[in-house]
Amino acid sequence: MSFSVIIPARFGSSRLPGKPLLDICGQPMIQRVWQQACRSNARQVVIATDDERIRDACRQFGAEVVMTATEHQSGTDRLEEVARKLALPEDHSVINVQGDEPMMPPQLINQVAGNLERFKEAAAATLCERLDDPSQVGNPNIVKVVFDKDGYAHYFSRAPIPWFRDGWTETSGDLSPRTWFRHIGIYGYRAGLLRRFVSWGPAPLERVESLEQLRILHHSEKLHVDEAVCPLPGGVDTQADLERVRRQFATALEQGNAAPGLETPANGAPDNG
Repeated sequence: MSFSVIIPARFGSSRLPGKPLLDICGQPMIQRVWQQACRSNARQVVIATDDERIRDACRQFGAEVVMTATEHQSGTDRLEEVARKLALPEDHSVINVQGDEPMMPPQLINQVAGNLERFKEAAAATLCERLDDPSQVGNPNIVKVVFDKDGYAHYFSRAPIPWFRDGWTETSGDLSPRTWFRHIGIYGYRAGLLRRFVSWGPAPLERVESLEQLRILHHSEKLHVDEAVCPLPGGVDTQADLERVRRQFATALEQGNAAPGLETPANGAPDNG
């Protein structure tokens, strides 16, 4: 299994300006993300940015950086530009790890890449987890997904899908059928799909739901969904998130671990497989 990880990193953030360079226990956030990606089985980990400050910081800790255009509307557009500049083959797997996920488990990166290898018909792959809290089913900020017996996605929505007609309300909290799944935002793409994706333009349902992955389904491409093998810790969107992650890293470092939930490799360096 051969795959690449690309980490889009933008300096601009309405809530946390300069987010990729914010300090987490002595290292910038983007370095923490890169280290987690390097602990996966990826053959190559690349940081994609349009900001020279991020480029310079990443080169200081030895990361490969590809500069991208400033006008991209999404991380997927930035991903496609990098895949094109690297001349990745059409069937090569590209895993998108967000630049604000400093605790991304390497197991999840490997899982997505492995599913692209296993499910040859899939043009893309992603992950989900079961919902146990009834209030999350109706929360539009939590994206739900339904898929078939082989794991191929039927639909993603901010609405409560599926709708348990006879047994569920937010007050009753009946989740007994165990059929609600929350989408987890890690994606794998075949490089060829990225090239098609940026040529299509937004799909009608993508605009309605504000969910980019619906563009893939609109064009009848298969998107594989699998239940995550381990939890995905929350990323960093707010100052409160940043403080939480700093506390978790501080605790892990005190215990001799390289990151929360991860034992330090024997040589103290990222294990890139």
